[in-house]
Amino acid sequence: MSAQFPLFAAEPIWSVAALTHFVRELFDSNPQLQDVSVEGEVSNLTRSAAGHLYFTLRDAQAALSCVVWRADATVLARQPVNGDQVVAFGSVSVYEQSGRYQLYASSVQLAGLGERLRQLEELKRRLAAEGLFDAARKRALPAMPRHIALVTSPRGAAVSDMRRVLARRWPLALVSLLPTVVQGERAPEEIVAALQAANRKHPDVILLARGGGAIEDLWAFNDERVVRAIVASASPVVTGVGHETDVTLADFAADVRAATPSVAAELATPNQNDVRQRLDRSSARLDALMRTALTQRTAALLDALRILQALSPRAQLRATAARLQGLQLRLQRGLQSRLLLQRAHLHRMQQLLLTLGPGPTLARGYAIVTHAASGIVVRQAQAVQPLAQVRVRLAQGSFTAEVREVAAKNG
Repeated sequence: MSAQFPLFAAEPIWSVAALTHFVRELFDSNPQLQDVSVEGEVSNLTRSAAGHLYFTLRDAQAALSCVVWRADATVLARQPVNGDQVVAFGSVSVYEQSGRYQLYASSVQLAGLGERLRQLEELKRRLAAEGLFDAARKRALPAMPRHIALVTSPRGAAVSDMRRVLARRWPLALVSLLPTVVQGERAPEEIVAALQAANRKHPDVILLARGGGAIEDLWAFNDERVVRAIVASASPVVTGVGHETDVTLADFAADVRAATPSVAAELATPNQNDVRQRLDRSSARLDALMRTALTQRTAALLDALRILQALSPRAQLRATAARLQGLQLRLQRGLQSRLLLQRAHLHRMQQLLLTLGPGPTLARGYAIVTHAASGIVVRQAQAVQPLAQVRVRLAQGSFTAEVREVAAKNG
């Protein structure tokens, strides 16, 4: 070996793996190669079964192998295709198995999109400074909208998705379609015109929507004219632009932002089944309250009628007549009782008179002598003179006699 390469006999001999690893470490330790942006044309694009993207970036002088791992590939705003002029952002390293250096990209955007994003961020700051995105100016959605306006493409999936959701959740609402293109140079102007036309119909809520797409496909919804038309809308606006990860300036300006057109339709409407259940519960509560109130009012009315009947002249006359009848009965009973008492007293007096009167004495043979002229009882002999006329009363009858002789003492 030393005879063939005498100049290198004293130098260490590298293995391919060691040298390749050393070169890789040189790449990985260089800060300038850890955050690079490379512009070129996409070619030889393939996607592995694991979901990784492999492609080549070319320009007129060179080519560069690129890799986008699945975790980054799934969140790209737009999937690259062959022929795209793009800017890839990532780090440069060496793939040791092939000894090839390549770009490990974390993001891939169409060329020129970076400047557009910078301008978009500046517009966002300016509109926010005007208060167009303030939460205080956002309006609540009506609980039960009667008229819903759809501002979207008449041929996209968004309009059919929204109509299907509205028919299922809230078929009572009138749905008006204000057709417009939703991408391209004419889109901002047509969207503004459709929003203005929708407001002339005075809907309860406006749904501004379009299906998913690349970031440049959604760019019309970042237009300042569209933002100001949303803010100027007399009816509240719900946006459903793109997919859940897509956010535009229109979403910031809207009263409510939905992740998709279908979600926008759901947020703008109540569920008819829930409303029916609430109405049934309210009806049951109202029925119970009405029955309770009716019972209470009926009882109060009956009490009032009883009071009125008690205070009416006829009732008072009946009450007076009843009192008079009662007094009459009491008087009759009192008189009868008093009469009976008097009769009993008279009977006792009669019995007493019979006991104390002269009858019994006369019956024993005694007589009562009275002056014939005056009827005065003669109690002693000196009270009469001879030849005086006296009346003699016996137990049975009486007679008149003439006094022949007066004796002072008995015998």
